[in-house]
Amino acid sequence: MLEEGNVAPDFTACDQEGQPVSLSGFRNREVILYFYPKDDTPGCTKQACSFRDSFSKIKRSGITVLGVSPDSVISHHKFVVKYELPFTLLSDPNHAVSEAYGVWQEKSFMGRKYMGVVRTTFLIDKRGRIKKIFHKVKPEGHALRTLESFDS
Repeated sequence: MLEEGNVAPDFTACDQEGQPVSLSGFRNREVILYFYPKDDTPGCTKQACSFRDSFSKIKRSGITVLGVSPDSVISHHKFVVKYELPFTLLSDPNHAVSEAYGVWQEKSFMGRKYMGVVRTTFLIDKRGRIKKIFHKVKPEGHALRTLESFDS
């Protein structure tokens, strides 16, 4: 289980354009790395749009936003276009990145158990260390809460 102060595990995953993106490519930049279950679902859309609506403030602060879900590159591309998301979404179909961050967990819905992404956000500092972890995130207003945490 990752904890605040740990080095953030490096990874490479494809973005919504099918281009490889590595976390190590963002050294010397602060990163909001957020994991979410599924594109174009109510909670995940609220969360993504929260980051979109706060993006100018986030960008002025020099922070990079990376969203990760098990969805395909094509699904991410459609999601980005539909909601005009100005940040990068990464495809994790084999959930290797989600497992490295400990967010691929057993969940339950209506008595049915299954494996999936638990909505979690990691704030990563310029040295590549985890500054803060938000567990079981509530989507609304989350973007501003993350930004405020970088300031503190």
